[in-house]
Amino acid sequence: YVIPALGHDWDSGTETTPATCTEPGVKTYTCTRDSSHTKTETIAAPCEGSITEKRSEFIAQLFPAQSEAECRALIDGVKAKHHKARHNVWAYRLRNGDASRYSDDGEPGGTAGMPMISLIRTEKAVNCCVVVTRYFGGVLLGTGGLVRAYTQGCRIALNAAGLVRMERTLHALCEVSYPCWDRVRHVLEEQLPARIQDVQYAASVSFTLLTREKDRATVLESLNQASNRQITVLW
Repeated sequence: YVIPALGHDWDSGTETTPATCTEPGVKTYTCTRDSSHTKTETIAAPCEGSITEKRSEFIAQLFPAQSEAECRALIDGVKAKHHKARHNVWAYRLRNGDASRYSDDGEPGGTAGMPMISLIRTEKAVNCCVVVTRYFGGVLLGTGGLVRAYTQGCRIALNAAGLVRMERTLHALCEVSYPCWDRVRHVLEEQLPARIQDVQYAASVSFTLLTREKDRATVLESLNQASNRQITVLW
């Protein structure tokens, strides 16, 4: 599974209130570049997990996301679904933008959203949005209990999703004749570290090829062999 990587990894940073955000309680974590950390991961698909702590139910939902607008839409969707819940605490971190944001959503400051974003940063995860919904069970958990519960909820979702490595990806426009298409498609789908998108059938077959930068030479040679060098590849 190839995921395009853009920009840079994040490391340390400072917490501020975003000037562009009007929602009370929303914080942003502005991060700085650190070339000593090159590992960057994300999630491939949405997932969900839950825990119960002293009769309070914590439901964690984790989503892949590419933009702040997408994150906000996901958060709003969870809030609408769980509108009867006491809290819908959220956090997200995007590779592009140099900022992570979170909200305690009414929980005591620093006990909910901040532990979640800290865990996401520790895991070097980006382009993901997590919402932990709490249905209050009638028992106060205290500061330490809240931190543990929201951290554990976020961790359960991250573990369920599984992190995948983000690597620099190349896009190529390809064109091949119909007699060669079946062989080329088989090689791409079954043998090569690559994906195909936007397949178009006209006088010939055209498609977009995605592969890791380090696999470029291997993929190109395999495609040439599969098509008897009748394929056109424009990087």
